[in-house]
Amino acid sequence: MSILATTLIPALLPAVGDAVRGLVAKFTGSAGGKPQNVDEAIKLVDADIRRLEALTKLDAPSGNASKWVINLRESSRYIAVFVVLLTWVYVTAQGNNEPLILLAAELAQSAFFFLFGDRVYINLKKRASLN
Repeated sequence: MSILATTLIPALLPAVGDAVRGLVAKFTGSAGGKPQNVDEAIKLVDADIRRLEALTKLDAPSGNASKWVINLRESSRYIAVFVVLLTWVYVTAQGNNEPLILLAAELAQSAFFFLFGDRVYINLKKRASLN
């Protein structure tokens, strides 16, 4: 299985889940996963806040690390994405090794999705809810 399939399929699972939930809601006439009253909406927002707080605690640096170490740790994903994209540009410009070009392209697709995939999904979801 290709790298693209192993990264794209799990990334699309939330969208597929939303689509199935929407279809079930459309055919049954229910609201699906949407809160039915104000109390449920407040509980849903509180659960989101608790989840974000837990993620923040997990990502917080432990101990008394230097500021530059904390900054490097926080930016390491973006540095890795930059290196992957530069590698893709370099390998594509060389153009003499087809398997390496395909591998670099799949890695670059994953890196690009890391940077922009959530934003695109959220905007698509917003537009779908407006219709």
